[in-house]
Amino acid sequence: MAELTTRENSDDVELFIASVENLTRRKDALQLLEIMRKLTGDQGSMWGESLVGFGSYVYTYQTGRSVSWFSVGFSPRKQYMVVYIMLGFERFEKELSRLGKHKLGKSCLYINKLADIDLDVLEQLITASLEETASLD
Repeated sequence: MAELTTRENSDDVELFIASVENLTRRKDALQLLEIMRKLTGDQGSMWGESLVGFGSYVYTYQTGRSVSWFSVGFSPRKQYMVVYIMLGFERFEKELSRLGKHKLGKSCLYINKLADIDLDVLEQLITASLEETASLD
């Protein structure tokens, strides 16, 4: 994980989502907001200008420096909806094979639109990620 400079702030999550220009991306963001609220029991908060995060865990760099970061989150980017599964996807090969159309980064799941994926599988990924980050505290 790169050095984190993005911080949690008090910006309004729903106001941010309302500002998303692409209608499909905005609707998908509202749906993800509800899914993540349900699974985390957290209302979500803004991190930086464009990340919506839920839950928290302490990430420790190899240098020993520690920072608080969200456990799961999303960002409605122009090209993709990005879902953040902070501990990565290495152990989720089975779930990813059933997810539907997506691309992966280290901790990023890139989705064009939620209609392209199986939302039950997405919820399984989110839940597993929450369990794993909770075990780190």
